[in-house]
Amino acid sequence: MERDLFRNPTVDPPQEEEMSVDRPSLGQEVRAWARDIFFTALIAILVVIFVVQPVKVEGTSMEPRLEPQDRIFVNKFVYYFSGVARADIVVFWYPKDKTKSFIKRVIGLPGETVEVRSGVVYLNGEKLAEPYLAGEFDNDSYPLQIVPAEHYFVLGDHRNSSNDSRDWGFVPEQNIFGEAVFRYWPLSKLGLIR
Repeated sequence: MERDLFRNPTVDPPQEEEMSVDRPSLGQEVRAWARDIFFTALIAILVVIFVVQPVKVEGTSMEPRLEPQDRIFVNKFVYYFSGVARADIVVFWYPKDKTKSFIKRVIGLPGETVEVRSGVVYLNGEKLAEPYLAGEFDNDSYPLQIVPAEHYFVLGDHRNSSNDSRDWGFVPEQNIFGEAVFRYWPLSKLGLIR
């Protein structure tokens, strides 16, 4: 031990110690890669099943906010912790055919009165400000209705081309499977959906 304390590194080069490094066999290496790939795939599947789901927008009812062929992520987890809010863009199973999914904006909440007069939406008798609409649309009207408990009144942002609550009624809360939160395609429009 004393000798090491007084060793001059320039005069006495360090002694190389022989170390034996065991390299994993090809079989061990393949098993490690397979394990990592399996757990990565499992996590990805769980995320898609419980948290987010990629969806392709079809149709023009949400233009200009969302256009046909846009690819978006739907947050399926958010409504476990908070309720559906007005102006949320939701993806839901079409009430008349649960094999089809639709994307629309929530306008009327449970217990509210909804009416459309000459294309203008009124909630509880008050005109609804809709800054997300681009331009003027049809002058159609929809009679005063009360949104039932656990249901929502939804409309597309492009009212002239939207098949929505004005045509087939309210969306049951159980049909809503998530909120559109992020556009990932096209890359030029990458970002949060508001």
